This record gives sequence, C-alpha cells and structure tokens, in this order.
Amino acid sequence: MKPIRLMSGFLTVGFWTLASRVLGFVREVMILSLIGPGPLMDAFVAAFRLPNMFRRFFAEGAFNAAFVPMFSTKLEGDEDPARFGRDALNGLALMTLMLTALAMIFMPALVWATAGGFDQERFDLTVGFGRIVFPYIFFMSLSALFSGILNATGRFAAAAAAPVLLNVMVIGAMATAHVLGADVIRWLIWAVPLAGIAQLALTWSAAASAGFALRPGWPRWSPDMRQMVRTALPAALATGVMQINLVVGQIVASQYDNAVSWLFAADRLYQLPLGVVGIAVGIVLLPDLSRKLKAGDSEGARGAYSRASEFAMALTIPSAIALIVIPLPLVSVMFQRGATGADDAAAIAVAVSVYGLGLPAFVLQKVLQPQYFARGDTKRPFYFAVAAMVINAAIAIGLAPVVSWLAPALATTVAGWAMLGLLYWGLRDKGEVVRLDARYRSRLPRIILSALIMGAVLWIAEIMLKPALGTDYVRYLALLGLILIGAAAYFGAAQVTGALRASDLRQAVRR
Repeated sequence: MKPIRLMSGFLTVGFWTLASRVLGFVREVMILSLIGPGPLMDAFVAAFRLPNMFRRFFAEGAFNAAFVPMFSTKLEGDEDPARFGRDALNGLALMTLMLTALAMIFMPALVWATAGGFDQERFDLTVGFGRIVFPYIFFMSLSALFSGILNATGRFAAAAAAPVLLNVMVIGAMATAHVLGADVIRWLIWAVPLAGIAQLALTWSAAASAGFALRPGWPRWSPDMRQMVRTALPAALATGVMQINLVVGQIVASQYDNAVSWLFAADRLYQLPLGVVGIAVGIVLLPDLSRKLKAGDSEGARGAYSRASEFAMALTIPSAIALIVIPLPLVSVMFQRGATGADDAAAIAVAVSVYGLGLPAFVLQKVLQPQYFARGDTKRPFYFAVAAMVINAAIAIGLAPVVSWLAPALATTVAGWAMLGLLYWGLRDKGEVVRLDARYRSRLPRIILSALIMGAVLWIAEIMLKPALGTDYVRYLALLGLILIGAAAYFGAAQVTGALRASDLRQAVRR
C-alpha cells in the first residue's frame, strides 16, 4: 500500500467513523433526553453491552488479529482467498448461533454476572431487553468478517460506513416513537437487531462486488482454519480480557443509582476521538504492515508506523486536553436537556475529564497492537491485557469505597497507560521496524506544546463565554465558538512550533 493510499485509507475510515460517532452523539443525546439516567437507561446500557462485549471478543478480537493478515497473505499469493473466507464465514456463523442460543436461555445469569448490583426492577428490565438485542451479535460478527475482507482488499468505505446504519436506524426509531407518542425504549430496543441485519446486508453486498460473494454452508475444519484458530484464540482472549474491564466497571457502577448511565454517556464522548483516530489508524495499518513485513520491507513498515503514530498524536493530544479543560461545557450543551438535569451533566463531566487523561494511551494501543498482530504474535498482547485487567479490577474495586461510582473511570485510565507501557516494553527487541523515525521524534514535543497552548486558550475562553454557555439556544453557538477558538489556537500554535506544516495539511486534503 503506497503512502498516498495509506493516508487515503486513514481518511476514508476516519470520515465514516466520524460520521458514525457524530450520529452516535445524536443517538446518545436522544436517549438521555427522552429516557434519561435512571432504571430504563441503566437497563438498556447493560443489555446493549452484552452483544457488543461478545462481538468484540469473537469477531473483532479474532478476525482483526488472525483473519485479516491470513486473508491479505492469500490475496498476494497463489492460494484461494475466497475458499478460506468461506470456511471462516461458516465457522463463525455456527459459533455465534450457538452463543446466541445459550445467551437467550441463560440471560438472567449473564445479567447477574455483568450487573450484579442492580435492584430487582433494573435486573428484570435488563433480562427482557437483553433477549431482544443479543441476536445483534450474530449479524455483526458476520459483518465484521466481510469488513475484514473489504479492508484487506483496500476497500475501506463500505466497512467503515456499516456502523452508521445502527445509529441511523436507532435515531429514526426513537424519533418516530416520540412523534407517535409510543414507548421510546421499546422502539429503541427492537431497532438494534434490525440494524444488525442492515449492516450485514451492506458489507456482504460490498464484498460480493469485490469478487467475494461468499455463501453459507457447513463448516469445514481445514488446516487454514486450524492455523487461524490458533492465532485468533489468544487475540480473542486478549480482547475478552479488555471486555472484562468493562464488566468490572459496570458491576461497581451498578451499585450506585444512575452511575451506569453517567459512565456510559462519558464513555461515548471520549470514544469520538478514539474511534475516529485510533480505530481508523489500526484498521488501515494492520493489512499494510502485514504486506510490508511479509515482503521484508522494514523501512516501509517503519515509515507507515511512524506516520500513523504522528497522525494519531496530532489529533489525539489536543482532543485529550480539551476533554480535561472544558468537560462541563461539552457535556451540558450536548446532553443536558429533557430527562437529563444539571446534576447528571456535572457527574458526566467529571468522568469525561478522567477518561480524557487516558485518551492518548487508548489511541496508541490501537497503533501498537498491529505491530504484534502483523507478525502473528497474539500471545504477548494477551498476557499484557491480563496484567492490565488485574490493575483495572484492583483500582475499580479498591477505590470504590473512596470515590464511589467514579472508581471505574479512574481504573480504566490507569489500566490503559499500564497496557501501553507493556506493549512498548514487548517491542523492545524488534529493532528498526518499530523504531519511530526522526521526524516523529522531532514533532511529538511540538505537538504536546501546541496542545498545551490550546488548553490555556480554551480555559480563558470558557471563562469569558460562561454566561453564554448557560443560556438556552445561545449555548450552542457559544460551544461552537469555543471549539473554533480551540482549533484555531492549536493549528496556529502548531504552525509556529513546527508540529504541523501547512504543506502536510494540503497534501492530506488532496489525498
């Protein structure tokens, strides 16, 4: 993948991920406004987290780590990638069907294991909601496989656009229910599995257009499948370990009224830059690194890694500073309306600032993990994830008596930095391929300085705009002004410090 195509891939995935995250904000704004923190929203969050947890465990964890590199290799060689893709599709379909059937039967046990602090009302609601939304995992897991095929062939748009359908359908369902005076939560719940069907249809049709119209059949246990499972299992376990962190946090939060809803809303806010930058870079970087390492192009792999890291930090560090410096204006303008009051907004803002402290670590993990996966090394990330899980659980449970519901957010941030440190430590013997180049080492301190200057400007601007930020309707323009001031301050400082060059920006736009 040439540098221009690599950057084009970043921007394509980033654009569609940004669209998904923006629509996700609209979705969360509607949920917080029409339903609001409380038993119904807590139950929805806990129920919706179940299929997403297993989706990341089986589909994203396994196939991003094992399927994409193997499929990419077969595309470059003389083997039949379509046959391998068909075998993988059939195996994944059977596994997720069995998982869905078991979950439907044992849903009360799943809810107890993941939200044991719920009272009877929230527990019963979660069980009912969970049985409706859990089949989403089947459709999304197969969609993830077709997305892997599309990413490996360099067709990023359809795979990146698929998640947008979930938000579009959920938003449409809630808006329709509100207009008709119907039960909003019921329309919301049923929209989830229907969106999964739409996402699968989109990615399958795109893969078919790319020459991979895979048809379902009985699974075949081939040597390739054995190799993929051997590679995927540690990666799936590593991803599962990270999901355990979310479960531990939810168990702690479920003991406090509205805390599950507060942390969910805060999580969605910091997921915007994480999704746009970290996930986009990770998705595009993995197949590119796999090809370059297979071809023995160490210099090309090093350049791709350095540019991905530079791109990630240039956008992530200022985002993190903004989340730390102005969390309340962001939260109050976006979420405070309808069923969500000022106290809810203040609680969410505190959690946002804590998550902001860990944002660079979360993004850099997405940049570093392909270094392992592209080499077929999934065992060490698993061991590192286990260590991070222990740290997360110890902090979340240990600090709960001291800081109550905020403990899971603190635990997530500390564990994120610990995981990043372990990933760097594990690459210490890989030499030139993973050593960042001189351009990155020169620009990173300048990026940090530019972001700190932006933070100071934002702090002053927030004080000046505080009356407007608290006024109905005007607050939207005030927040927009605050964001534009921050962006101008950052990019202006970046030009002065040399963190970013105008020529770089022009080239990125052209690409």
